[in-house]
Amino acid sequence: MRKNKRVLRGISLGANFMMVIIALVLIFKTQLTTLVNDIFEKITSESAGI
Repeated sequence: MRKNKRVLRGISLGANFMMVIIALVLIFKTQLTTLVNDIFEKITSESAGI
């Protein structure tokens, strides 16, 4: 019975962690999109010189 409680507690903690990650992604979506686009533009411009 204790093992079942530990498993359920672990699942609950994992679910809470995923909710926090999803919330952070939603909050910072525009900043993350801009950052990724800037990185790819930099890669493209740097690779054109090779």
